[in-house]
Amino acid sequence: MNYLFILIGGFFGAILRYIIGLLVHPLSNGFPIQTFLINIIGCFFLGFFLPMAKVNLKPEYTLLIGTGFTGAFTTFSTFSLENVALINEKKLLISLIYLISSLVIGISFSYLGFKAANKFNKLKGETSS
Repeated sequence: MNYLFILIGGFFGAILRYIIGLLVHPLSNGFPIQTFLINIIGCFFLGFFLPMAKVNLKPEYTLLIGTGFTGAFTTFSTFSLENVALINEKKLLISLIYLISSLVIGISFSYLGFKAANKFNKLKGETSS
């Protein structure tokens, strides 16, 4: 049954990634803005979701949303391949900016999501007491 939760979440995560990729137009300088935005959104979302899930959700829903949806929505392999393509095209500065900004901003957004979820959980606990 766990596989079904992951499958359903993965389906919707992949579809949303595809739609966002269609809606966000690439920049003319070659910076892969679609993948960058998708991964940053995914970092914040997972950082927010996991602390919330521990308090409020059954493990099956964590598989559905955390593993399935977010796993299919974000994409490290595309990020890696885009960096290789930029290097092959001799766009070393863009590749370096993409690499560093993805790491720094991605980790920062994961942290912000985590902190926001913890704050939300504390507020929820204080109001229900």
